[in-house]
Amino acid sequence: MAFALRAVSELPEHLQELRAEVRDFLEKETAAGAFRPQNDAWMSGIDQSFSRRLAQRGWVGMTIPPEYGGHGRSALERYVVTEELLAAGAPVAAHWIADRQMAPSMLRNGTEEQKRRYLPGIAAAESFFAIGMSEPDSGSDLASVRTRAIETDDGWRLTGTKVWTSVAHIATAMIVLARTDPTDDRHRGLSQFIVDLPHPRIRIRPIITIDGAHQFNEVVFDDALIPPSALLGARGDGWRQVTAELGNERSGPERLLSTLPLLREWSRSTRAAADPVARADLGRLVTRLVALRELSLSVADLLDRGEQPSVEAALVKDLGTAFEGDVVDVVRRHTGPEPSADSGLASMLAEAVAHVPAFTLRGGTNEVLRSIVAKGLSD
Repeated sequence: MAFALRAVSELPEHLQELRAEVRDFLEKETAAGAFRPQNDAWMSGIDQSFSRRLAQRGWVGMTIPPEYGGHGRSALERYVVTEELLAAGAPVAAHWIADRQMAPSMLRNGTEEQKRRYLPGIAAAESFFAIGMSEPDSGSDLASVRTRAIETDDGWRLTGTKVWTSVAHIATAMIVLARTDPTDDRHRGLSQFIVDLPHPRIRIRPIITIDGAHQFNEVVFDDALIPPSALLGARGDGWRQVTAELGNERSGPERLLSTLPLLREWSRSTRAAADPVARADLGRLVTRLVALRELSLSVADLLDRGEQPSVEAALVKDLGTAFEGDVVDVVRRHTGPEPSADSGLASMLAEAVAHVPAFTLRGGTNEVLRSIVAKGLSD
């Protein structure tokens, strides 16, 4: 297999106008103290009221068709909005998974009943979704999931544990990958389910990260009964569905821009302005960012055309998350352990350092991503 990521031409004028509109909104929000810019805010910045303010402007559920409560806009329009939110370090984690992955998955695989039940709530930022993939002792080996779904006369009974489940503590539903059929091929016999929350037989326990934040959770399914209508897509087709979802998850600008607020803060610091070596390093980082943005935009363009660029998305995530970590390393090298002379930079750097270990793990480790690319090229 060979693939090519072609450059996207200059974005049309209506997208530039949209960008200016989003930027103006965010400047007013920050001026009013509605949020403090954060690194990695798409993962850790949980603010349901902010998500609803975005939804009121039509900036959540942008690509959901109008008949399901969305706005019928393009993937590139959504990309522009997403870039501005990430650049501003806005707290978008509450709706992120639902908007980025769950809505497209439901549009591809859901029944008409599921689409009409869940998609309007996603677009209004009233329904928040978690995704149940990772499990204890599985690492990035997603095919080794042990959570089981057993079919009964009343529906399905879920038993197992998921970990590192983002926003499960505020979620109104989650999509769970479970094994429904025994098979020698680990990629077969997996299915996905939409599970409404809260549920009396599902326990959600916080996982507190090194910075004291609560964004991750352990989710335990204790023989939890869910209705037959909870099955998403075809029984046994879960692996294919999840692989398609990862195209949406891995290629977005959040895989490049988690540390952009830090880079912007450092670029404005007196030390970066005065040191020619620092200016040269800043230039190299910006050059890499421009190239990575073109790659990411090209994947968004493929998604907009209805394609499923899973290999291309894996490549973008590998390169993008490495860049995010390099931003922290460069800033840390030039500022030292305590950049107290520059207001705000010290706290932002400390925040970024605590988040760096997750960049190359979440959404698939770099080793897994490289194996996907290698396999895709050899097929």
